[in-house]
Amino acid sequence: MSNARTKARRNAVQALYQWQLAGHDLADIEAQFLAEYDMKKVDVEYFKQLFRQVPLHLHELDDHLIPFLDRPVDEIDPVERAVLRLAAYELEFCLDVPYRVVINESVELAKRFGAEHGHKYVNGIVDQVARKLRAAEMKPTAKDKGAS
Repeated sequence: MSNARTKARRNAVQALYQWQLAGHDLADIEAQFLAEYDMKKVDVEYFKQLFRQVPLHLHELDDHLIPFLDRPVDEIDPVERAVLRLAAYELEFCLDVPYRVVINESVELAKRFGAEHGHKYVNGIVDQVARKLRAAEMKPTAKDKGAS
């Protein structure tokens, strides 16, 4: 797991959170993050990809989440909503990122920025979305089952 990508995700969640709440122009928020945050150890291209692509695919990402939610998307805590959307994006479009990494990173982001038990909610939802979008990757192989 790349620390630079972890930091890119962290910044992307914060930027998405800001966008969701304030509704400011994406380019303005991105420029603010690039200017005001320490981006030295951040995978800046990955941050830009996540921050630009999640809003572009919002309805599609929400469609992946909705079957597993216990309430409408807009009623989910804004931090958790940003984390869930980012995770759904990575599960669908970033196939180079193993599903376990997506799940672990989303739980860590929810622990860091979300409500006290929000990470448990995020974990349950992301796990179910991963089962849907990454079913082939999650299939146990003979090696996983202990066969030789």
